[in-house]
Amino acid sequence: MRLYNHPITEIIKQRFSCRSFTGKKIDPALIEKLTQLLSDSTIGPLGTHVRLELVSADEHDLTALKGLGTYGFIRGATGFIIGAASQGDRNLEDYGYLMERAILLATDIGLGTCWLGGSFNKGNFSRKISLKEDEIIPAVTAVGYIADKRRWLDSLVRRSAGSDNRLPWSSLFFDYSFDTPLDAVSSGTFTTPLEMVRLAPSASNRQPWRIVRDGNDWHFYLRRTPGYGERNASFLKLADLQRVDMGIAMCHFDLAAHEMGQSGEWTATEQIIGKPDELTEYTITWKHN
Repeated sequence: MRLYNHPITEIIKQRFSCRSFTGKKIDPALIEKLTQLLSDSTIGPLGTHVRLELVSADEHDLTALKGLGTYGFIRGATGFIIGAASQGDRNLEDYGYLMERAILLATDIGLGTCWLGGSFNKGNFSRKISLKEDEIIPAVTAVGYIADKRRWLDSLVRRSAGSDNRLPWSSLFFDYSFDTPLDAVSSGTFTTPLEMVRLAPSASNRQPWRIVRDGNDWHFYLRRTPGYGERNASFLKLADLQRVDMGIAMCHFDLAAHEMGQSGEWTATEQIIGKPDELTEYTITWKHN
């Protein structure tokens, strides 16, 4: 079954973090399409059970976003995608993968979205999804119709977060070792999947993913931002959002590779590859079939 109406590369390039919505209720036909995907997205590629639900937004939801940095700037969202992930070693990566897949579908059918990372498990969002004791809500996504004129505040937030700035290939992708940057020409049919990873959203635009080509395999590493995770966990009580970012990168790579006619599977087969520093840690491998 075809998941998207448009090429995934076009959808990824079209998606942006929308903070200004019209306030118009989402069309029931679009709600049905989104709901169907969410009901089918129950198991992540690494085996985590994730529940995703689309709920209508009310004033309590929007109030709950205030005080969470840029998230307080959301205006006019009329829906939220809320997810609950069960506990597990790879639960945040699976969460990021499945939520981003849903976000791309929302983009495909003409809706705007914005990732919102925060401690929602004790608030209104957890009640809406009937959060269980063994589940967590790492993030939610605001959904709605994009306002015709993006407010000046949107542009300010994007500039301050560096959302329009992306790291170059030489900083993200490598050939057999971290000492050898991988260029777009030599990556062959995987040039597009890697570029889709480079365009992926990430918390505070940190772009923590690093990918090493090893023959037909692609090893994904998380390059942590010094002090970022500790600060979020200690003061803001947030989930490990950089692990969620890795799931987003996996989603972009997987969907784009499939569209390019390539197939593979995710496996935890870390190879003996020298890491550049102690901030770099292995996440997962996409093994080419």
